[in-house]
Amino acid sequence: MTALAREGPPENGRRDERDLRAWHSGPMVDGGVAGLVLAAGAGRRMGGPKGLLRLSPNGPSLVELAVARFRDAGLERVLVVVGSAAADVAVRARRAGADVVEAPDWDEGMGASLRRGLVALESTDARAALLMLVDLPDVGADVHTRILSSVEGGGGSGLDGVLVRAAYEGRAGHPVLLGREHWRLVSTQAVGDRGARAYFEAHPPRLVECGDLATGRDIDRPADI
Repeated sequence: MTALAREGPPENGRRDERDLRAWHSGPMVDGGVAGLVLAAGAGRRMGGPKGLLRLSPNGPSLVELAVARFRDAGLERVLVVVGSAAADVAVRARRAGADVVEAPDWDEGMGASLRRGLVALESTDARAALLMLVDLPDVGADVHTRILSSVEGGGGSGLDGVLVRAAYEGRAGHPVLLGREHWRLVSTQAVGDRGARAYFEAHPPRLVECGDLATGRDIDRPADI
């Protein structure tokens, strides 16, 4: 993997948030799964927001890559939560075909981004969210497809209560398929940088091994590249 390059200024200025009423119509794979990408962090140890970074000088930004991989896995609807450098990240997310919401309290940590995303999805007909972090560059569509395929019957009546998580050589990671029944409790417990960790400790997800497809490792500092 080559060193990550930071994108320059967006080609267009900031656009207003899209009307989320569009989420109430249109197909979603497996009876109602929406992709949810958390891309609000400042990436201070990396030197800037990770959503704006690229794997190669001419390649897509990480936020565009995350959205594209969800779409390649068959997800019709993808929502990206932005915060730091919100306008720049949002332009790229929308360019990839995602809807965008902003977490004004993003600096609190991952929990704020997760809460904002789940609250936005509450107003839609999505029955589960496939939760992904923007800084997992080797987790591709094949991982997403395996997680989606692991749900018996491809959805059905159990989709609302599903709780399935990717694992890499036995180590829990992302993405996480989170049924609607879990969203409110996850939101109440998502604080600081712990995200949904407390909820998952009390309600362990079913793990699906994906170590043959990816490492699942995040990038946090330039040395991680």
